Amino acid sequence: MSSDLEQFYEVFFEESSELLAEMEACLLGLDVNSPDMEDMNAIFRAAHSIKGGAGTFGFTDMTEMTHMLETLLDKLRKGELEVRSEMIDAFLKAGDVIKDQLAGHRGDGEADPAAAVAVCEELSKFSEEVSGAAEMPAVEVKVSAESAPPVAKLTEDNVSISTTERTVFLIEFPNSELNEKVRSNLLSNLSEMGQLEKLVFGETESRSKLRLITDSTEENVWEVLAFVVDPTNLIIEIEALTKDSASMQLSADKLAVGADESELEEPYGFFPDAPGNTTKPYGFFPGSPAAPADTKDDEVKPGNCKVSINNKNTSSARVSTNFAETSSIRVSIEKVDQMINLVGELVITQAMLAQTASEVDPVVFEKLLSGLNQLERNTRDLQESVMSIRMLPISFVFSRFPRVVRDLASKLNKQIELKQVGEGTELDKGLIEKIADPLTHLIRNSLDHGVEMPDVRIAAGKPAQGTITLRAFHQGGSIVIEVGDDGAGLNREKILAKAKERGLPVHDGMPDSEVWMLIFEAGFSTAAVVTDVSGRGVGMDVVKRNISAMGGRVEIESALGIGTRISVRLPLTLAILDGLSVGVGDQMFIVPLTYIIESLQPTAKDIKSVSGRGRVVQVRGEYLPVVALHEVFNLRPISEEIHDGILVILEAEGHKAAMLVDTLIGQHQVVIKSLESNYRRVQGVSGATIMGDGKVALILDTAALVTSSYKESV
Repeated sequence: MSSDLEQFYEVFFEESSELLAEMEACLLGLDVNSPDMEDMNAIFRAAHSIKGGAGTFGFTDMTEMTHMLETLLDKLRKGELEVRSEMIDAFLKAGDVIKDQLAGHRGDGEADPAAAVAVCEELSKFSEEVSGAAEMPAVEVKVSAESAPPVAKLTEDNVSISTTERTVFLIEFPNSELNEKVRSNLLSNLSEMGQLEKLVFGETESRSKLRLITDSTEENVWEVLAFVVDPTNLIIEIEALTKDSASMQLSADKLAVGADESELEEPYGFFPDAPGNTTKPYGFFPGSPAAPADTKDDEVKPGNCKVSINNKNTSSARVSTNFAETSSIRVSIEKVDQMINLVGELVITQAMLAQTASEVDPVVFEKLLSGLNQLERNTRDLQESVMSIRMLPISFVFSRFPRVVRDLASKLNKQIELKQVGEGTELDKGLIEKIADPLTHLIRNSLDHGVEMPDVRIAAGKPAQGTITLRAFHQGGSIVIEVGDDGAGLNREKILAKAKERGLPVHDGMPDSEVWMLIFEAGFSTAAVVTDVSGRGVGMDVVKRNISAMGGRVEIESALGIGTRISVRLPLTLAILDGLSVGVGDQMFIVPLTYIIESLQPTAKDIKSVSGRGRVVQVRGEYLPVVALHEVFNLRPISEEIHDGILVILEAEGHKAAMLVDTLIGQHQVVIKSLESNYRRVQGVSGATIMGDGKVALILDTAALVTSSYKESV
């Protein structure tokens, strides 16, 4: 497969995935009692677009499924059927099947043929409900001058678009972009949309040119073509109807109302290379029809339909120009990452220049320093702009949860409404991909453990329908994602009893915040019955581990009988970091600012030794374990005594610790480099960066240091 063709396949896969997501969102938001026609049309267009692309590439399984879906949706749009909840279920199942088929063609798995057959049978049953209408005897249609709509309005050289809404599209694209199979399928799909004339389609010229007369929309024409032709090389123009085109159109309309083909002025032609049998014309093109002898230049009389003149020329619209002016473009993530990496190197170079310039005489080199200051501002602006390219709205993750809530609530026989707040909040693409699974676990946990059964809620004076709220917002340099429910809340006594039963180090005087964090312990579960949804104690520990790996932390608030709110706090991006640089001996380390509470210099009386468990420091009545950084990395410190150094108070995963360093150097925004891919994994280190003087500084894995110190102290 050529690289160009691979590119078109990839465009099809991406756009089909987006269309499926859009279709699912519309289905989930559809009001069965009063369906919105805009939503119905959007669902229909999504199915139609996927069918067109699948047919072009020869993915017959997807074409068949989307065709059945499209047919049923069309009947719903026309009011031949009424929307019912079981239809929505069938449509969602069909979407799942198409997703699997798409993944199969992409090489990410295999679709289940049995599931496709089952869904097709289900859709067929709904279609059969209006089959009686199709079996009704045909009604003879007679066209008169009074009843027939005008088809075209002629001028000497042009015809305006008529009230039948037929349009002539001129289509042009490079021949080199299509292989024989794709070309054949494309011709078939276009000819199904209307009358297609082949002007140039072959190897004789570098570009293919087609003329399509159709009552389909401009959007549908683009959908069929954009999957296989690079849109930047594609030109679609709306052409003013010529007399020849008008005659061709009139003949088509005449045939549509029952005229015999022999009555037409010119016979229809066939594409010689069109697929399928030749008894059905895949595309039509006219000969050179002449106006009837008794017709004036300003009037055409096909049959008994009179069409009057219109002297206004129809202007042409170049769609490719509109496409070039769209507000977004597709760029591979590899190119974006490469640009971010280069900007990161630029930031490091700028820091080096600033470090060197700080040693020169500011009076003599005033202009140089002024220029470097301007460079620093521009570099920071450029870095922020480039980083924003990777930012995506969190709706990319949130959009999958309405389906999760709907399916699981139905399975658990619960009534649950999902509310989403702050879907436009932006987050780094790398974090978007990694946060989806942890949030799914949290949503499922709220569904199963949080929200009660309807009868229990009613008995407690609550509405039968529970509510789960997904909320995202920016706070400082972080993004906070909350999963809240109005359910039963966490039971402190039950959690402590289970923890004691499992031998965990707990006591009755623990604050609520620490008790709630016990649900993230591996294998911990308070469920009385193990189900296929939850109860095995698997999942929540993975949530905590994955969020910690992203440099984030989890917090829980809960009130018995009122509900629970779990907050996930993440950095906005994984590429840059706001950190505090600290010195230990002759080495420099970076501590992420999000973990730092305060820094202080302790007194000797605040330091206590615990036999066999290291040292602790008293900070405002609370004893915290001391993490001596020089001991962790086997370095020679400036001073061995704790009270001669500086303690940085850290908090991670609900625990606090005091990290001992020699000096505080300053606050920096650093570009994160992977230490593991460039060297090897180092315990207690999450990455590295290059400072302004060219030296490498290690970025501390603060969460791991705090957690290990807590385990050693209990």
